[in-house]
Amino acid sequence: MRYRSIRFRLTVWYTAVLAAGLVLFSVLVWVSLRHQLMADIERELEGRANRLENYFRAESAKPGVDLPDELEEFCQALSPDSYVILHGAGGFSFEYPVLNSSAAAAGKAAAEIDRTKRGGASEIRMVEHRFTLNNNAFDLKVGEPTEDVARVLQLLRYLLWSLIPVVIAIACAGGAWLSGRVLKPVQDVTDAALLISIENLSDRVPVPQTGDEIARLAEVLNSMLARLESAVKTLSQFVADASHELRTPLAVIRTTAELALRRGRTPESYRESLHDVVREAERMTRLVEELLVLARSDAEVAQMPREALDAREILQDVSAEIQHLADSRQIFIQTHLGETAATISANRPALHRLFLVLLDNAVKYSPAGGRVAVSIQNAGETVAVSIQDFGRGIPKTDLPRIFERFYRADTAPETTPVTLVHDAGHGLGLPLAESIAKAHGAFIEVESAEGQGSIFRVVFSARLAEPERQIAAAKAPARV
Repeated sequence: MRYRSIRFRLTVWYTAVLAAGLVLFSVLVWVSLRHQLMADIERELEGRANRLENYFRAESAKPGVDLPDELEEFCQALSPDSYVILHGAGGFSFEYPVLNSSAAAAGKAAAEIDRTKRGGASEIRMVEHRFTLNNNAFDLKVGEPTEDVARVLQLLRYLLWSLIPVVIAIACAGGAWLSGRVLKPVQDVTDAALLISIENLSDRVPVPQTGDEIARLAEVLNSMLARLESAVKTLSQFVADASHELRTPLAVIRTTAELALRRGRTPESYRESLHDVVREAERMTRLVEELLVLARSDAEVAQMPREALDAREILQDVSAEIQHLADSRQIFIQTHLGETAATISANRPALHRLFLVLLDNAVKYSPAGGRVAVSIQNAGETVAVSIQDFGRGIPKTDLPRIFERFYRADTAPETTPVTLVHDAGHGLGLPLAESIAKAHGAFIEVESAEGQGSIFRVVFSARLAEPERQIAAAKAPARV
């Protein structure tokens, strides 16, 4: 569909605009020249009429002068194509050149000249003067043919109408060539982009060294390709890590089952084998659930109806739920939730999972006999939930990567048993918490120092809860 291409449309528009401009320019030139030439003729005729009037006045003042003869002698000095008609009181009449001796013929000639002045078929330009001499009124008409002007205008018209098609044809060819040159970088970018696929996302489109919009477009496309390459690499790594994490418990389950079936065992041995299978199946279940939640969060298909919630209630529920793990580690959970309601707009199950991930990490990475501090800072505009542990902290080299999927920093306390480190998680908890926070318009801040512990702070906007609070108030039954 070449007629839909930008090059074709640019050529058509360029040619159309140029053609319209040339036509308008030609018309203006022709009209301006005609007006100027006619104005020059009229100025000449006005001067001729004034000189003839002055001469007639001077000769009329002399006694015994034959005025027609004197006027004819005066007109001899004019151009051969000049016309002069003078009528006055008492039947005075003079014409030059003499068209006919009869008054009727003179009147007919004058009428014919008048029609020329009003746009008739003849090409004669006339000016009229009326003056008074000795209380007698005289009408003076002086004219001259405009054939020379008509020939010049006709030649100009032929010249313009013959040159316009030639100029338009040249403009079409030049416009096509010029638009092709201008759009060549676009074609180069298009050709390069067509060759880029999932197998060679590291390739980039060429950036023309022009600094114009096309160069900017190529830079944006390269930036988009870089983001796509990074996303594909992250997705590939995610799939590889997920496969690795799933392969380990599957291998344990298969090995345990094969060993149990290889020879007869005691009921206690079978029970121990089944216990190992159940434990690995639970690890797989948790991993699959976390992967599903992350997938729904990335695709933004998870339905998260929000309501106005008091963050203190969610934290109390999470603290009670995690208390059994804290008791097994002899860790004291210290809460400072304040007296004022910390209302935020959130989805209750998602918010519960967010706090559970952070509090579970804080308990798991705290030394035995230590403590975990949970607090809320309600600043009116924002609500900040802080969860602090006093373990080994997160190394600076690991801190920028803790929200990457399947990344696990070595932050377990020295006294933590190997089994607990193995059960610490799959490296999906913090990415899941960050995803839930972003879905609620919140963000997570992390402060950590090695040997002193870490603080995870989730900052919510309290203003987002106002619409939900108003809806809840409207639905509440009226008090009698």
